[in-house]
Amino acid sequence: MSTGPTGVPEVIPLSAGELLDAVDALADLMLDTVAGGASIGFLHALDRATAARWWRAQATAVREGRLSVRVARDGERIVGTVGVSFADKPNARHRAEIVKLMVHRDARGKGLGRTLLTAAEEAAAEAGVTLLLLDTETGSPAETLYRSAGWTVIGVVPGHAADPGGTLRPTTFLYKHLGNRRPLEKDSRKDHGRPAGKDHGPVPAAVSQRPGPAP
Repeated sequence: MSTGPTGVPEVIPLSAGELLDAVDALADLMLDTVAGGASIGFLHALDRATAARWWRAQATAVREGRLSVRVARDGERIVGTVGVSFADKPNARHRAEIVKLMVHRDARGKGLGRTLLTAAEEAAAEAGVTLLLLDTETGSPAETLYRSAGWTVIGVVPGHAADPGGTLRPTTFLYKHLGNRRPLEKDSRKDHGRPAGKDHGPVPAAVSQRPGPAP
C-alpha cells in the first residue's frame, strides 16, 4: 500500500491475521510514539518485545469484532494507526471508544492524525455506532486535534495518568455524536463487516447493504 491521491498515506483496516503479520511494524510505531512523549498507556521503559506482545494480544479482539484496527502505510512502512473499541454490554452497543491513535514522529505535520481520526469515525458509523468516546492528556497536541475535529469536552480529571516519564498528568475526556443509526444486534460486529474468509466473520446487518469497502 502507498500514499493516496493527496500524498497522505492510505488508511486501511487490518484483519486479525494481517495484524499478526504487522506486529513488528506496529511495535516500532508504538516505541516511537512513546519515545516522543505521547501518553498512550506506556512508560519510557517500554521495550520492543513488550510492545509486540501487546499488539499480538489484540488479534483476538479484532477476530471477535470487539476491536477494529486501521493503519496508515507509506510504502511498506506503517506510519500511523488508530483503533475503535466497541462496547460489549447489551445496553451500550450504540457506543465505542477511539483508542491508540499514533503517528510516527517523522510523518507528523501532514494531516495524518486527522486522516486516521476521520477513518475511525467513519468505521464506527458504518458499524452502527452513534456515540464515540475518548480520553487524552490535557493540553497535548492530540487534545487540540480532537477539539478541532468537533469533539466535545466532558471534563478533566487531575492526575489521572502518568506520561511516559512517569509524571502524573491531567486527562481530558471527550465525546462525539455520529448521528442516528439503527443499533446493532448481539454479536453482529464480528470481524467488523469484512468479507467472510480467513479471520473474517459474517457481514453485520448494519453494514451489509452499504457500498464501498467494509470497515
